[in-house]
Amino acid sequence: MWGSRGRVRIWIAGLAMLGCVATSASGLGTGSAQAAEAACSGGTGSDYNGDGLRDTAIADPEATVGSAAEAGQVTVVHGGGKGVTVVSQNSVNVADSAEADDRFGYSLATYDADQDGCDDLVVGVPYEDVGTVRDAGYVQIIYGSPAGIGQGKASKGLLQGADQSLEGVAEAGDLVGYAVAAGTSSTGIAYLVIGVPGEDGAQGMDTGFLHYVSGTSYQVANVTQESAGVWEEAEPQDRFGASLAATDRYFAVGVPGESVNGNAFAGGISVFRPSLNADGIPAPVFGASQTAATGSSAAPETGDRFGTSLAMVANRTAAETAPTGALLAVGVPGEDVDDLVDAGGAALLRVNPDNSLTVVFGLLGQQVADVSEIASPGDFFGQDVALVNTAPSQISSAATVKLAVGVPGNESSGEHLDKGGVHVFPGAGAAGASDVWREPGDGIPADPAHQMFVGTSLAATPAGVLVGVAYESGPAPGAVYGFDWTASGDAAPSQTFKPGEAGIPAGGTAFGAEIR
Repeated sequence: MWGSRGRVRIWIAGLAMLGCVATSASGLGTGSAQAAEAACSGGTGSDYNGDGLRDTAIADPEATVGSAAEAGQVTVVHGGGKGVTVVSQNSVNVADSAEADDRFGYSLATYDADQDGCDDLVVGVPYEDVGTVRDAGYVQIIYGSPAGIGQGKASKGLLQGADQSLEGVAEAGDLVGYAVAAGTSSTGIAYLVIGVPGEDGAQGMDTGFLHYVSGTSYQVANVTQESAGVWEEAEPQDRFGASLAATDRYFAVGVPGESVNGNAFAGGISVFRPSLNADGIPAPVFGASQTAATGSSAAPETGDRFGTSLAMVANRTAAETAPTGALLAVGVPGEDVDDLVDAGGAALLRVNPDNSLTVVFGLLGQQVADVSEIASPGDFFGQDVALVNTAPSQISSAATVKLAVGVPGNESSGEHLDKGGVHVFPGAGAAGASDVWREPGDGIPADPAHQMFVGTSLAATPAGVLVGVAYESGPAPGAVYGFDWTASGDAAPSQTFKPGEAGIPAGGTAFGAEIR
């Protein structure tokens, strides 16, 4: 078993190793989503009631549900003022029941699993005990409907076991659902990728594992680093599947524990196409370590953890008539920059249609010329990344592609340790040409305090970046702030989601620890 039980706590423990309207039923909400259309419209993205407006899912995996501490819950705010719904494993149409330490909502993804035009919410519950097997993990698909999330058919649970939907055996510390990613392929096939980084293999502990679930029949294929054509070999502590990202043509898998040239936890990534090949698995495209990202400090080193976080969007170049490639952002939070230990970094790579790789930014960080802020030890720049292409059918540019990078270890002159912050960059051209920095008390409207870890929870939408502030000081249970991509660093948020405001029920523990 690796790590401990909170999103931030697992991050710290990992470093130490190196050295549906459920509201009425659950009593958690203040209202249900209003009935939208007679049928779901589809096509918007993150639209659980199918009315053509984007909805926002905000997890509090440490929330107490009933009497179950840290059971976890997810708040869905429907766009257009159409209600707020809180879902947990005590909710109507959600399988299982809330139990202490489940961490429901630790990971989130969105796709139209049943292809009815309403998006569905995928919820990772990696600390779910299966029978007496501790932290085996579980994934729930909670279906959207015109009446709102969870108002239609019962959820679908995915877990390992001989008589279960996922192959394999539930084992302690597997962490099924630690990461999830989903989408619809370019050929119209809905697919879900489930990371199982705690899976033990013949090679040793925590080699990692991947479930690929495709189509409305939920066909399952299993992938490890021992599968045909997959980059590298399975080794202890690889943690294959600890992070995931997906588009319609590719999905990427983080392997942050990968040993490269004898450097433990140097990290790596693997890229696949979301279609089954002759071996019965999603087709491998390539794998790479940090040697793929050029730069003076980009060689794989012990503890870099290349691939800790991933984000991916469709992308078109001037040589293409359609967005047949993809941009892939890779977080490298353990990167040492010169003598700055764990200052961190991020790479922006392009996956080309011919299966080659192009480097956009080899090692992006706060040490780059003209970039705001200054790199410091323990910044962990790249602990989370978020990426958007606001015009995927057009040739990508600095105006249409934006990259947000979390810097949860940032502090100002030491007065607020690990306060954190978020850095936004253009996805093309010079990184410092139009970058924007925000931190608590300066752009982010939260009082600065120790160990807020702002930057561990980010999400990108066409309109802007969503920043989770799950660990505010005092009695506040957290918040999510939205900032337009074009806004200056000191601009007020364009959106605020906070318990006790705008129909969101009061209470919670780590509201905003995950966002979708």
